Amino acid sequence: MIDLPFLSDICRTTPSKIVLLVADGLGGAPHPDTGKSELETANLPNLDALAGESSCGLTTPVMTGITPGSGPGHMALFGYDPIKYLMGRGVLEALGIDVELGPGDVSSRGNFCTLDGDGLLVDRRAGRIPTAESAPLVELLDQIEVPGVSLSVYPVQDYRFVLVIRGEGLDDGVSETDPQVVGEAPLVPHALNESSRKAAEVVKAFAAAAQEVLGGRDRANMVLLRGFSKLPHLPDFGESYSLNPGAVAAYPMYRGLAKLVGMNVIPTGRSFDDELDTLEKNFDKHDFFFLHYKPADAAGEDGDFEAKVKCLEELDERIPRLRGLGPDVLVVAGDHATPAIMAGHSWHPVPVMINSDLTKGDGSPAFHERSCSTGSLGRLPATELMLLAMAHAGKLVKYGP
Repeated sequence: MIDLPFLSDICRTTPSKIVLLVADGLGGAPHPDTGKSELETANLPNLDALAGESSCGLTTPVMTGITPGSGPGHMALFGYDPIKYLMGRGVLEALGIDVELGPGDVSSRGNFCTLDGDGLLVDRRAGRIPTAESAPLVELLDQIEVPGVSLSVYPVQDYRFVLVIRGEGLDDGVSETDPQVVGEAPLVPHALNESSRKAAEVVKAFAAAAQEVLGGRDRANMVLLRGFSKLPHLPDFGESYSLNPGAVAAYPMYRGLAKLVGMNVIPTGRSFDDELDTLEKNFDKHDFFFLHYKPADAAGEDGDFEAKVKCLEELDERIPRLRGLGPDVLVVAGDHATPAIMAGHSWHPVPVMINSDLTKGDGSPAFHERSCSTGSLGRLPATELMLLAMAHAGKLVKYGP
């Protein structure tokens, strides 16, 4: 864990390289018709072969029974206690698209959504409208004015945007407007503490103005806001582990997360193949890489079991290319489970495997929840994964006399 006493005393710099591949929403749950999860259903010859040469187990992202967001899930994988270092998603989205945030700025993640004639949600993501459709809508929102503050709205990707509020006397204790389910109206924001009253009133005014601006549309006719946050102060990832870390992520939120903990975010394209191109071109420049794969999570959130299976199979096809780089330690993990049968994140434990020269003969027959549950790693907190990766890479020395 990042807060381990004397962590810097036991970490050492070596030439060995670690690649942490995070398959977003990796874990799943059995389909009621087959009794098999997405990982069990998918044809994964390369991941299964890798599991046979790796130490396998299950991670708990936060705590037993707790459903994590992507932010806490990733923070845990990086070794940060996600309860101590909880942060809103707004600041991560903003940093991911290179928005400069001041210490008093409050940022929020926004979704375009679709309401019916009664003002009830029918689609929280407005059909995942493409950026070409959402960008002009962002420009309309960016013209909204609220007295006493400065508002800026930035496009992120597809149906998502960032709202940044700048002014005096702002705090980020504002409730979200997303009820997280369809069939209900967007929630009215309120202050969660006394110091956030001004920010809450600003958000309420912005949401009302957004409804006026977008209300005449068939879809993307309203917005949902959540993840209100200010810049946090975090221990530096590279300094804590004596690493020179690089991050390769196509999606802005994960670039923002990597930037927040001090990783060097390497520009890349929008596909996982682009990410692999970037990794190959920069492999000699860093001794640790965070590599992100998004599609499986999106399919799971859409409740599309077959699509998630396909996304996992597409990831599997690219594993030989990743292994071809010859990382000394390759970790395949997930930030949380996104079972398609639940159409959202869940509390289920997540499969993980660590591959190094020290794991040969320690493997599991396949890479899925059932097989990994009997693996040599057992079930461990996700916060402990970085220390295991460091140990396998020979980057930790003896603790104590």
